[in-house]
Amino acid sequence: MLSGIKTLGDLKAAGYQTRSIKDELRDNLIKKLQTQENPFPGILGYEETVLPDLQRAILSRHHINLLGLRGQAKTRIARLMVNLLDEYIPYLQGTDLLEDPLNPISHHGLEMVADLDDEAPIAWLHRSERYTEKLATPDVTVADLIGDVDPIKAASLRLSYSDERVIHYGLVPRSNRCIFVINELPDLQPRIQVALFNILQEGDIQIRGFKLRLPLDIQFVFTANPEDYTNRGSIVTPLKDRIDSQIITHYPKSLAIGKAITQQEAQLSPEQQERVKSNELIKDLVEQVAFEARESEYVDPKSGVSARLTISAYENLISAAERRSLLNGEKKTHVRVGDLVGIIPAVTGKIELVYEGEQEGAGIVAQNLLGKAMRTQFLQYFPNPKPEKGARAAATPAKTESPYKTITDWFGEGHTVDLLLDASDRDYRTVLESVPGLQELVKRHHPELSKEEHWFMMEFVLHGLAEYSMLSKKGLATGTHFSDLLSSMFSMPGLDSLEEEDEDDDF
Repeated sequence: MLSGIKTLGDLKAAGYQTRSIKDELRDNLIKKLQTQENPFPGILGYEETVLPDLQRAILSRHHINLLGLRGQAKTRIARLMVNLLDEYIPYLQGTDLLEDPLNPISHHGLEMVADLDDEAPIAWLHRSERYTEKLATPDVTVADLIGDVDPIKAASLRLSYSDERVIHYGLVPRSNRCIFVINELPDLQPRIQVALFNILQEGDIQIRGFKLRLPLDIQFVFTANPEDYTNRGSIVTPLKDRIDSQIITHYPKSLAIGKAITQQEAQLSPEQQERVKSNELIKDLVEQVAFEARESEYVDPKSGVSARLTISAYENLISAAERRSLLNGEKKTHVRVGDLVGIIPAVTGKIELVYEGEQEGAGIVAQNLLGKAMRTQFLQYFPNPKPEKGARAAATPAKTESPYKTITDWFGEGHTVDLLLDASDRDYRTVLESVPGLQELVKRHHPELSKEEHWFMMEFVLHGLAEYSMLSKKGLATGTHFSDLLSSMFSMPGLDSLEEEDEDDDF
């Protein structure tokens, strides 16, 4: 912003040079690339895929379409493009279209410069105000986006309907010299999409019978979901042809990237961060749930699994531990595997099932995804509980005794364990210590753990053995019940009645 410049004459004297918004974006991007400055801070996992494509599109002065499933940071990328604009630009004060003082385009702007010349008033616009975003919905009209005749203006100014001054401009013209974003473009009705043709190609707008030629200066960014092309709508071919670059987004390709995004975006209060301590394994488990969901046969792949799933899930996980500590009057606590029950509502609200059924269906799928996540992560920390079978097993030397034998034998003797969700830290540790061999197993494989992580890993072993069918795990309203797998099968409901029938047959 050039201080003291308040009139068109001041602006000319200062040597101000007009640039189009696309040149502005291009020039500022070049500066950032030359200084090795990240133009899109906070966007993770796209460093070698999406961001290079986006930068090439900006350097080419292209209108852009970001195509990808939900929760892939499309809108966030569009909003960050504002950082590539100049901090301030001048415009003719009092005009509706944020007009360049050196190149006015509307009747009002041209009239103002003609009448006042160098005394035409100048105002300055910050880049944060040069962003317009519109969600495409079926009720959006041409008048909303482009404009229409305003009969009230015509009557109050006593103008003919043929006078350009009776036009009330829509969002697009009012976004002159701005970034204009239309989210979910395929949801826009085809006739509305057609209204955008000339704007993208020629910068013209057409309002009813008016012969207007307004060389609008706009950077268009569209977002679209591939699902929309088949389910709700599509981008009409001529409009798609006028969008210069289509950039395909994607979900995190590794657990580490997904975890970094979740930790960056999760909204935790300072009180929560002080009260609840987490660990890397629980973060991996939360992220693994999303990876399992994206591969699950029960989750609709066309709908996608948003990154918001893991963000909401992690927030719920911390809140579950926080609630438990508040109930027990504990100032600090550490997350437990049992706290993962808190992520179920976050998962059920973020997945679309292939076969929609009862409300319980999503909950069952969420539990299944959580179990698969534990099964996958378990092998990253402990030996495979299941011995190899078939030819591969025959080719290997005789194996030593299972490292889990002491634990499984104890459960085989009829012992059981109940880990309650709201148990105090003292009760929680007492229950885990009651299982012979559990503490020794964790120390043997992970001697470097802190005390809190040690207890967490002991609980994780029980869940992992249950997922590998070495133990029986049954969800209770108040927690989880662990027992011997074989004895739990014999105690299944209905088994006693079958035995009674067999005894009756003997007589």
